[in-house]
Amino acid sequence: MDFRSPVFIIGTSGWTYDHWKGGFYPVDLAKSRWFDFYAQQFNAVEINATFYRTFADQTYQNWKTRAPQGFGYVLKAPKTITHRKLLRGAEEDIRAFCRSAALLGETFQMILLQVPPNLPYDPGLLHAALQAFPDATRVAVEFRHERWFNPQVEELLSSTGAAFCNVDSPQQRLTEILTSQRAYLRLHGREHWYASDYTAEDLQDVAKRVRRLAGRGVRQVFIFFNNDFGGYAPANALALRKLLDG
Repeated sequence: MDFRSPVFIIGTSGWTYDHWKGGFYPVDLAKSRWFDFYAQQFNAVEINATFYRTFADQTYQNWKTRAPQGFGYVLKAPKTITHRKLLRGAEEDIRAFCRSAALLGETFQMILLQVPPNLPYDPGLLHAALQAFPDATRVAVEFRHERWFNPQVEELLSSTGAAFCNVDSPQQRLTEILTSQRAYLRLHGREHWYASDYTAEDLQDVAKRVRRLAGRGVRQVFIFFNNDFGGYAPANALALRKLLDG
């Protein structure tokens, strides 16, 4: 299967890491060309920078213009929504962020909504936040506390069409929870946050899970590596892509 088919969306969490130069990026490649090089290897990128700061409309328009055909963006929801307001009274912030995302046009894929570990368990609050999105089926929810891992939350996500983000990290082993026509996997590293290289055996396990999810009739499976340290993320993503191609 061609990795650019709509089923497998593979990439990393960002692309502007200086320590990737000489590993993933050729030493003589200008930083202004890094995105073009990245987009030749992968069909999507998860942008974490939108979590930390606001970008001008022109930036979104530039991202749209630079994306080759078939390439897509996933944007992480701003921390103002998730970590400062804790989803409460954040409806206008959500709508404003979605207006920015819409500037990406057909290159816009999804929004990653990360629920912080200190958010009290309140399914009603989460449901209200998801309803503020123009299209909740374009939202993947990443939970950072085990209190949210239960059938009630899965049913809540299913009712809105939002995707459950299956996380692989030192605190959480990868699951295959499916609540939407879009499956979502986020790999932070198994031994150390953001700094663990996935072994060949690890990647075989991930590939098996991805194939099983794809076999359950999903439209797309999103897989992003967030272990940027040492250039592990692009190397692991390329290796996984090869496994899935096979």
